[in-house]
Amino acid sequence: MPTTMRKWAWLPVLAVGLGLYLLVQSTLIDTGNINYVPSMILLGAVVVPLTFLTFVAGRTGEWQIGPFVLAIAALFGGVVGIVAAGRLEFATLRGLGTTSLIGIGLIEESCKLIVPVLILLWEVRRGTVRVADGLLIGIAAGMGFAALETMGYAFTALLASQGNIGDVEQTLFLRGLTSPAAHMAWTGLVCGALWAAVAARWTLAATVRLLITFVFAVALHALWDGLSGRFTYFLLAVISLTWLFVELHRSDTLSWDSQPARARRAPRP
Repeated sequence: MPTTMRKWAWLPVLAVGLGLYLLVQSTLIDTGNINYVPSMILLGAVVVPLTFLTFVAGRTGEWQIGPFVLAIAALFGGVVGIVAAGRLEFATLRGLGTTSLIGIGLIEESCKLIVPVLILLWEVRRGTVRVADGLLIGIAAGMGFAALETMGYAFTALLASQGNIGDVEQTLFLRGLTSPAAHMAWTGLVCGALWAAVAARWTLAATVRLLITFVFAVALHALWDGLSGRFTYFLLAVISLTWLFVELHRSDTLSWDSQPARARRAPRP
């Protein structure tokens, strides 16, 4: 895809996604057919995260992974992450008799890395590791996790309100709008630091940077869950997104290739 088209691809993704959501919403309202509720929840949970992923992909010039790998990261990363996190939270936090926000943040930020780590191992075996790829894969995995979590909260809102579609729409709007600054940003940052550590061949500085990034991601997660108020969420969102875009800018200069330089310069047949 030409660079200019890729840079602005998020606009048609957003327009088409919103159009489909509004179409399903209006049909649900006009017909009163609850069969359309799952479709509305699915679209409401996915449109903004997918738009953000497309936006980031269009402004990261050095990534080399294809849409198929991103789809795997989003789908399997989301499903495996949310299932693993749910089981661990149920077993661990119930056993401790606490709902520790640090514990939840630690479990979820760790579980979201399962599929990205498997993709990283495949990239290492293939011989090329690019930090931009890690950031994008992490954002995709965070997108899958966030979308599934939003769908769960929307369904819970539907049951709790005894079928009030307005409550469902409010949940979809708030969680969908904030997902880029939450799960997507945090997982992207941690995966970017992980890919950078591999690209730097696990130097002390890169390893420490990875650990610090993970700790800060867990802390931001805990603060997000534990605090309230629009200003607080706005501040945490600004911190997360600013940090993410700084790392995206840095990623263009960081990569590691196991192939000999002579082989890399060999002309194509």
